[in-house]
Amino acid sequence: MDIRLLRYFIAVAHEQNISAAAKSLHITQPTLSRQLSDLEEALNTALFIRGNRKITLTEEGLFLLSKAKEIVELVDKTEANFNQPEALISGEIYIGGGETEAISFIADTLKDLKKDYPSIQFHLYSGNAEDIAEKLESGLLDFGIVIEPTDKQKYEFIQLPARDVWGVLMRNDSPLAHKTSIQPTDLLDKPLMISRQTTVDNELSGWFGTHIQNLNITGTYNLIYNASVMAEAGLGYVISIDKLINTSGKSQLCFKPLNPQLTAGLNIVWKKNQVFSNAAKKFLEKIRENIENNNQK
Repeated sequence: MDIRLLRYFIAVAHEQNISAAAKSLHITQPTLSRQLSDLEEALNTALFIRGNRKITLTEEGLFLLSKAKEIVELVDKTEANFNQPEALISGEIYIGGGETEAISFIADTLKDLKKDYPSIQFHLYSGNAEDIAEKLESGLLDFGIVIEPTDKQKYEFIQLPARDVWGVLMRNDSPLAHKTSIQPTDLLDKPLMISRQTTVDNELSGWFGTHIQNLNITGTYNLIYNASVMAEAGLGYVISIDKLINTSGKSQLCFKPLNPQLTAGLNIVWKKNQVFSNAAKKFLEKIRENIENNNQK
């Protein structure tokens, strides 16, 4: 399958119109139509539903779109790390992770790296543990920042000098807002919002002493900011990690840690036998250097 055809396919899916897509690709409409027909013939399936003014994707087309984007992104990522002057350390680094205060350590490392190698570029991807693992496996990410516990059998990893503290995000006028910490019995009858991650479910089940399914789960979240908006609207208590939402000043929210305390270590992971670009190698060296410096403090 020609990478050029995949780029054409993505453009048509985005524009939903062959004329507009042809214009954006700087080719003629008949040429683009012929290429798309060749692609459908090669795959022996219909990818488009052709209307008078708008083109939509079939179920097979939607599947191909998701894979085509990954393939093109991986090709672009690979080419970007080759098309650099030999005498210059440059290139791109792809890092994925969930919402955690540990990103500040990564930010400091990238800042130090950019001082030495200003031509290096970095790309951040936010997602949960499952998203990060999938993109690491497909080669779309060089590194992932994951919260413990995680299966590190297939990864190389370095433990980061940070720990996340779990607690409850709630409105200032909530019945539990006066407490200094939150115990399992405080939440058994409360509407809860929890992170959509299997590993988090297991940790919280251990803390509660009962399976998550036995609790009053009113909702789940992927991004803590969106969950904080729900909490501010009074939709429930958000079980999250600390220092991600500003609860100072005029904020209507407060954060209370869990008791007994529940914390989680953080690791930066990468695939075993990973072949790194020069930029990624320098990033890994700088991570190790900064961790060593932090341990000596």
